Formats: sequence, structure tokens, C-alpha cells
Amino acid sequence: MATEPPRPAPPAAGRPEGGRGCCAGGGRGEAEEGEEAAAQPALGASPGPAAAAAAGGRRRGLNGCVPLSHQVAGHMYGKDKGGILQHPDGTVLKQLQPPPRGPREQEFYNKVYDSDCCDSILLELREYLPKYFGVWSPPTAPNDTYLKLEDVTRKFNKPCIMDVKIGQKSYDPYASAEKIQQQVSKYPLMEEIGFLVLGMRVYHVSSDSYETQNQHYGRSLTKETVKDGISKFFHNGYCLRKDAIAASIQKIEKILEWFEGQQQLNFYASSLLFVYEGSCQATTMRLSDVTLAEKRGVPKRLLSGGDILEYNNNIHVINSTENGKIEASVSKGLSKFYALHKKAYAKRHHSQLSLKVENLEQGNVWKSSTCITQEHLNGNVLPQLEKVFCHVPADTKESANVEVRMIDFAHVFPSNTKDEGYIYGLKNLITVLQSILDN
Repeated sequence: MATEPPRPAPPAAGRPEGGRGCCAGGGRGEAEEGEEAAAQPALGASPGPAAAAAAGGRRRGLNGCVPLSHQVAGHMYGKDKGGILQHPDGTVLKQLQPPPRGPREQEFYNKVYDSDCCDSILLELREYLPKYFGVWSPPTAPNDTYLKLEDVTRKFNKPCIMDVKIGQKSYDPYASAEKIQQQVSKYPLMEEIGFLVLGMRVYHVSSDSYETQNQHYGRSLTKETVKDGISKFFHNGYCLRKDAIAASIQKIEKILEWFEGQQQLNFYASSLLFVYEGSCQATTMRLSDVTLAEKRGVPKRLLSGGDILEYNNNIHVINSTENGKIEASVSKGLSKFYALHKKAYAKRHHSQLSLKVENLEQGNVWKSSTCITQEHLNGNVLPQLEKVFCHVPADTKESANVEVRMIDFAHVFPSNTKDEGYIYGLKNLITVLQSILDN
């Protein structure tokens, strides 16, 4: 039976409150013997056939809940003691850790989401957390308690997910000397860098597949390589998603502003969960007036798929249903488009390409016209085209579909000073992201 705090229950229709998919962050299963604290982000889509099959006989005992099909870090249900489940209503369930960590995290959520809360600091903090819907227990195991949380990734089609532990210390003030040594030895640069990548999952448009990295990847990053290590998360196989980087920076800055203004709580071994939309299905490209000025014409020829490339001083790319335009989902059509242009431009010289890209994502329309002039279009057009398609005006930060949420609160303690360790980590992370964006 689920016991709910005095606040609205989540909708039963399968999508969390407000119609927004949110994160089931905070899948920390840090054991006393020193297992790495690690977040458990969830993929909003229903688990695939393989994951469902793996769940097997556990489904009935869990009242229809299934293990999450995607996690970037932390304990996996069925493999470790704890884990994250997906509830049929679209929320996620994080198993409560043994005392004192589990009760401490539950107390934190209860305090922040208390319906009688009138503390402006805590009320603002809600904006940066996954929504909390109380606790839940399976009917067959009433003593097993789960935190019922929002799934941040649920609204995304192809969510790219990264878990970054924030702060200069991954151990709390009450940790034993042995525990401190153990945590420091895992990533000695934590105090200097202020954050640690625990894992990531990146969707590659070019191959329609995911690339994943675990905590060992993050621990391998040095001061010299951390920038490239994080930029990997924002590269979709074609280009760097600068729009997602800019939007992420903006969201981190809001969290930093909250920390600068509060002296109530200190956070240890807590993470930020980053999610952005990797799919381009919501984006439609309109390529109009694609022209190439040439000295001489080339006979038109039929290409694969019924596409015709015409040469007569001007080049027009057309398909069987459109006249002079291509409208294609980037995720499926960009590879083909590149291939067409690579064939067309392989031996062309002194050429100019004009492209207009119209992004209709989320109803926000932006247009940019970019001119590329190349002395020799000898196959090197692809990097130039990438610059066009990945160019995002500075004023479109807000249009990127990005979430950045604080997760994992088993080591949150009252305080009467600013959380300088967390602030340090946030500032360093912003500096790294800004450096990636500027370059």
C-alpha cells in the first residue's frame, strides 16, 4: 500500500503530474562497506522486450512494476540489493536504503514537499528536484519501502542522460576515517575538480543507437581530459549539441543561485541529472533554394531511392513528391542528405552553398541562413554542412529540450553556512561547459 504525504497524488493515467516526465533520480545504493553512491536515472519509455523478459516472475510480486530498462549509474534491480523500478502509472520507485541513509532521504523529501511548508528556500528547491509522491510498498512485501518519484526522462523520445556527482567531498561529516580514505581513493581529483561523471548514455543520430559510459569512464578523466570527457555527452554523432549545452548552463546557474542564497542544508554525494532530447524527429528541416553556382552544367541523373539531382548552372535537390524541396526527419534523412551532397560535390570547385534551416521544435521557430564558400568542394563539404545544421543562434537557449535536476539525498544535513563544496563544484562545471560552448 502506498502512503502519501499531504499533497496531490500522481495521476493514474500513466503520465506524472503536470504532464511532464521527470526523473527518478536518486538511485543511490551506497552501502556501509563503501559502494559508490550513484544516481539511478530512468528512461521514460516502457522497458523493451529483453528487460521485460528479465523481469519475469518478479512482475506479479511487484504489482505490475518492472525494472527500469535504462540506467546510467548505480545499482540495477535484479543484480544488486536495491534498484529502481518503473510503476505502471509512469512514476519510478527508488528502494529505500538501510538506516540511516534511507530514512534520512525520506525525511528530506517529506520536509521539502510538506503541504504546510511555507519556507521560501524549500519551496524554490522543489523546482530543481524530481517531484515526490510519497512511499510505496508491494502488496507481497509490505516491509519493502520505495520512494515514489517523478521520471524526468519520461517526456523524451530519445533521452540522453548523464549523472554528475557534485561537490568536493563524496563523504559526509560523520564518515569514518576508513570511509573517507576509501572515497578519496576512488577519485582523488574530486576535491580539486568538484564533480565526478558517474555515467552517461548518449543517442547517436547517425547510427540510431546509444553509446554508454559507466563510472570507470568518469574516474579516468583528468584535469586535462575532463572537458573532452563531458563534451562527449553532447555529441550526437554528427555534431556538438551546443543548444543543449547552453540550456544546461542556464539551468545550472539557477541551481547555483539557490545555493548562494541558502544556509540551511549541506549536500554530500548528491548528483545532478542531465537529460536532453537526442532525437531529431521533432525537428523538420526545410532545405530551400539549395544552389550551387558552377561554370558548366552536368547532365541530370537518377540516384537511389528515386531522388533526382539536376544540374543546369543551378542544382536543385528534389524528391518524388516535392518540387525543389526536401522535408525530412533529421534522424532518418540527414545521412541520406549528406550522401547526396557528397556525390554531387565530389569534384566541384569554386562553389557556394546556401542553406536555410527551419527548426519547428516545440512550436518555437528559428531560422538561420548560412553561406559556405569553399575553394575546393572535394568531399570536405560534410564538416561544413555539420556547422550549418548544428548552428544555433545565441537567443535559442531556452528552446532546447533539457532537464537538469538535483537527485540523491541520503547525505543531506542541516547547516548554518553555505554549502561551499557544492557551490565550488557547480562553478567548475559551469566553467567547463562554457569552455566547450565557446570553443
